[in-house]
Amino acid sequence: MTGQVEGKVALVTGGASGIGEAVVELLAKESATVIATDVDDLRGPEVVARITKAGGKAIFLEQDVTSEERWVEIAAEIAKRYGRLDVLVANAGIGIAVPSIVDMTLADWRKQNAVNLDGVFLSVKHCLPLMRKIGGGSIIMMSSLAGLRGAPGLSAYSATKGGVRLFAKSIAMECAGAGDGIRVNSVHPGIIDTPIWGKIPTSAAGNQGNAPIDPEERAKLATPLARAGQAAEIASGVLYLASDASRYVTGTELVIDGGMNAGSAPRRA
Repeated sequence: MTGQVEGKVALVTGGASGIGEAVVELLAKESATVIATDVDDLRGPEVVARITKAGGKAIFLEQDVTSEERWVEIAAEIAKRYGRLDVLVANAGIGIAVPSIVDMTLADWRKQNAVNLDGVFLSVKHCLPLMRKIGGGSIIMMSSLAGLRGAPGLSAYSATKGGVRLFAKSIAMECAGAGDGIRVNSVHPGIIDTPIWGKIPTSAAGNQGNAPIDPEERAKLATPLARAGQAAEIASGVLYLASDASRYVTGTELVIDGGMNAGSAPRRA
């Protein structure tokens, strides 16, 4: 099936790499007009150029999601260019791991909250009016498996992603109560092979020495499906929630984790 989001205008924050990049590419491939935003103003334009060369419709706007001033500008630009917004994918996020919560600085705690929670709040605050003007839409917030269960060394990250989960549910109920036709859901990836693993301090992740974290090796041990997920697999879940195929789905979590949240499975010989 193609053209699952044809005619829709979609905004994807953190769209220059990893899951965000995969979401931007898939939505554009499925005929949406995509606005990709990111602080990375080098990779972002490259992603958009690749999409437009392939015949897709996409633009890049530099954005720090923690800046409300920039959110006002982004919303105004979308209204001016397209006059509508059908899909919001609040994907931008960072992970800061520490050996123990007592080792986390207040500055890092606040930085992670600013991106992972304030950024999502601002995205909804400034995009919801655009969606209400057209009488509906889909808001998709990127949480994590860490937003459903605890993780040593990632307690602060889990706090932000757990917050995203309940924020999504609350906004879903607000929109349902308003009868505005807007659905709101969260996505919870497990161990996904993206560049974020190279940004987590190895000592905080339980590694010995300075060896980089290998998501594939970690997933073999931790997931029932015994492999790391790919960004494209998360993007497929986002596409479902962005499309009319999920028109009766709101206020829920889409967990894409290789079975980790379900339990453990014995390995077959």
